[in-house]
Amino acid sequence: MRFSAVQTAETFFPTSLFARLRPFAERLDIALSGTDDASSAQRASVIAFSIRIFSAAIAFVSQVVLARFMGAYEYGIFVMVWIAMVVIGNLSCLGFPTAIIRFLPQYREKNDLAGVHGILLISRIFVLLSSTIAALATIFVAYYGSNFFDSHYVLPFIVGVFALPMIALGDMLDGTARANSWPIRALAPTYLLRPLFILALMVGAWLLDYPVNGVTGLVCAVIASYFSTLIQHFVIIRGLDRAYTKAKPRIEMKNWILVALPIFLVDGFFSLLVHADVFMVGIMLDPESVGIYYATAKTLALVHFVFFAVKAGVSNLFAARIDDDDKSALRLLARRSATWTFWPSLIMGIIVLAAGPLLLSMFGTAFREGYPVLFIMVTGVVLRASIGPAENLLNMSGNQNICATVFGAVLAINIALNLILIPQFGIYGAAAATAIATVFETLALFYIVRVRIGVSMFVFSPALDEEVS
Repeated sequence: MRFSAVQTAETFFPTSLFARLRPFAERLDIALSGTDDASSAQRASVIAFSIRIFSAAIAFVSQVVLARFMGAYEYGIFVMVWIAMVVIGNLSCLGFPTAIIRFLPQYREKNDLAGVHGILLISRIFVLLSSTIAALATIFVAYYGSNFFDSHYVLPFIVGVFALPMIALGDMLDGTARANSWPIRALAPTYLLRPLFILALMVGAWLLDYPVNGVTGLVCAVIASYFSTLIQHFVIIRGLDRAYTKAKPRIEMKNWILVALPIFLVDGFFSLLVHADVFMVGIMLDPESVGIYYATAKTLALVHFVFFAVKAGVSNLFAARIDDDDKSALRLLARRSATWTFWPSLIMGIIVLAAGPLLLSMFGTAFREGYPVLFIMVTGVVLRASIGPAENLLNMSGNQNICATVFGAVLAINIALNLILIPQFGIYGAAAATAIATVFETLALFYIVRVRIGVSMFVFSPALDEEVS
């Protein structure tokens, strides 16, 4: 028996109220049961959005607990190193998690099982090898480069690198699941299981009287990464065995790499851009400032995951529609994705600002210093949400090179502004630098999508677009 929002609303609400709610309930029913691209994207986005709601709550609680256990200084060491591990793990995949979202739907549409099994096999092997090399290189730099950065980061970095293969494999499995429209299998291990494991292990370490510091937190994070990724691997492999008939893999390594490397630049620049302010604060200020700044950024999770949820829901649909002769469906999906991203982000931003003092005080008294910074951060995130996942549309449409150029330029602007503003304004300067860089990013992506694809991917654009020749 299928759930019906219309019937539910009619049953539980008075007639006058039901009459007002009915149009929204009908839209919800279409999203839940429809078979068109928009309905599929909305379902995936709703699932991803729901997971991110729970993950935001779990992550927030876990970060509060970690900050309370460690204090601002040790917490700053932990988040600086752990974010670095996540970024390095993502970069070591060299773009394959996004490339598989582009190739796998196309192989599936053509019933090319040899291509399907080829990219599924090679992608996992490739990221494990590349991430292991990245881990060895990180150990080398941390050990022999200790004279060039603060010594309190050396041991934590050496501990953290052991998570790199699992972080990279998790990213690859995430892309594989998203390419098959399996949002729960894509997101739950990283965004639900891993933070829960970290929290449980950290509480266990505290109960066993282990020193509660940055190194202990990183040990817990490494163990949690192995648990969550291996569970994800088992579940996704079973799903793939059921979804695809066995066939001899066909290896098209040159073709995959030619697409993956520009995407690697896009994903790499984007990942560095998201965390550039935290890294710059860590390089230029003390670990306590890192902890306060990151705790402030963490309160933005309710705003950030709106963008992530829509991105997770539409990427594979963009890829499936790229080769259509009639681009109207692609244009409609792109415009809708901007609407789905902006309005929830704006609402969540207002809620976060209203609750900011309470949320930050939960981390500890020292963390209240970050509340004014929150206004700058929310402004940048909401502005960026106004054009939706524009970079995904560019990647899926073969415009990954220009997209990489944009993110490279934005990253350079961000770093330059951080170098100028942090010495004068501290963490306020870091937030301002990121917001200014975001303005450039938003304008550049909007313009390129408009020129290259013919879509005004902006929430306030007219309902209909003329095709750009």
